[in-house]
Amino acid sequence: MGSSGCYSGQTGMAPFGRFLILSGAVLLLAGFLILAASRLGIQFGRIPGDIRIERSNLTCVFALGTSIVLSILLTIIVNVAARFLNK
Repeated sequence: MGSSGCYSGQTGMAPFGRFLILSGAVLLLAGFLILAASRLGIQFGRIPGDIRIERSNLTCVFALGTSIVLSILLTIIVNVAARFLNK
């Protein structure tokens, strides 16, 4: 019997394994950056450009500045990673 349609080895899972390792490394780096930022007194959601509305029983935060900064950083990180993975 042929092996058509059957899983015949681990070579098909290697890209997924690399993806999981890379994702874990990115999450680990993000965790370290958030810890470092909090120790330096940088609070996400309180940088210039963020909108904060406080009432007696309600606090609403629109983190526009934080979103823009994170978008720029993630764009740079993804572009650098893509260039290294394509070589």
